[in-house]
Amino acid sequence: MYEPIRTPSVHTQADHAGDFPRRSREEELDIQLAGHLAALLAVTDELGLDTAGDLIAEQVARLRGTPPTRHAGRSGAPAPALHRRAHALAGRALVVAASRADTVVAILAAERMDAHAAATPAGRTTTPSPAPSRLVGAR
Repeated sequence: MYEPIRTPSVHTQADHAGDFPRRSREEELDIQLAGHLAALLAVTDELGLDTAGDLIAEQVARLRGTPPTRHAGRSGAPAPALHRRAHALAGRALVVAASRADTVVAILAAERMDAHAAATPAGRTTTPSPAPSRLVGAR
């Protein structure tokens, strides 16, 4: 009645599952954290914050095993926008650092968040919300 399946299912495990490299959760978090810190380093360098950049570069080097490439390229973005971006990147790094229990990076990320929040006009780190709308028929 039915023709038998002639090809192996795509849902079955490969015969050579050991051929693929596997990383532990800790290794994945290290890679993710190093990426967030490297992005934060790029924005920090663009802002010209050398001391903070050196601290971040030190942590990237610890996580990756090699010092990061530092580029002082300018995007032309205004400083408040760069501070907001740096604040968001530091927040992401803080979340991952807390997940992997890396207190050194967590403290560094929290300090960077505070510094960028203070440098943003009126401490605003998010985009302004639109004016409240009035409901139709409301008095």
